[in-house]
Amino acid sequence: MENPANMENAVYILRKKAKRKKRITILCGIISIAVFLCVWQLLCSLKIVSGDVLASPLQVIDAIITKIGDPRPDGNTLIENILSSFKLAMIGFFLALIVGLPLGLLMGWYRPLDKFIKPIFELIRPLPPIAWIPIVIVLLGIGTVAKSFIIFFTTFVPIVINSYTGIRETNQVYINYAKTCGYSNWRIFLTIGIPSAMPLSFAGMVIALGNGWGTLIAAEMLASSSGLGYMIFMGRNYGRIDIIIAGMLVIGLIGLGLTFGLSKIENYVLKWRINTK
Repeated sequence: MENPANMENAVYILRKKAKRKKRITILCGIISIAVFLCVWQLLCSLKIVSGDVLASPLQVIDAIITKIGDPRPDGNTLIENILSSFKLAMIGFFLALIVGLPLGLLMGWYRPLDKFIKPIFELIRPLPPIAWIPIVIVLLGIGTVAKSFIIFFTTFVPIVINSYTGIRETNQVYINYAKTCGYSNWRIFLTIGIPSAMPLSFAGMVIALGNGWGTLIAAEMLASSSGLGYMIFMGRNYGRIDIIIAGMLVIGLIGLGLTFGLSKIENYVLKWRINTK
């Protein structure tokens, strides 16, 4: 029989190694970013790359700080553009989540529903979200509803696919055991099917959020009066390369933050999965 003290010591050592590995990973990331910024600044300072083509990191940081209070050149401050983009992204994403997650789970669990809906879904799935933009502009204009629909479609597809696949991969052993215990099909769906599908469903949410955020920027470049995509578009019109790169940097940082936040929610919701690792 294992000594409890030895087991606790082994767990402590494993946790210590995991923390050390995490610190090394973070340190490597910081070093790589620092090297990248130094090379970037050097290229601009030595005029190896023209300032008309690439703004230096210092110029980009200055543009971000200035844009917080200065609405030029697009007529909106940086905060206003961020809030506009974030609001649209969240509206489309949560609508897709409310509709797509239950639909994917039900399609994966109930074969008749799958046979009825899947042909329609497979018909619209290959359509690129950008292809909807001209139709949406004609029917809905360039307002919140139009852009929210584009985000909805972009995020809807990966959410449905991953939730569908996740519940279809439910371990048949668990299902058979539940049946021997007298569980109804609906109860098995709620207590076994849905929990089994959640890890893959969350992976779909991460993909959907990234896709939706990127598509929103493209939509704003084509038809909008505010937002980060619109800011980049106007920066191009006015030849402000610093504004363009600043917008790209802010988009990347917000996308990184959204992914990180969703991963934290996943870890909290799926504690049972984490504890088994």
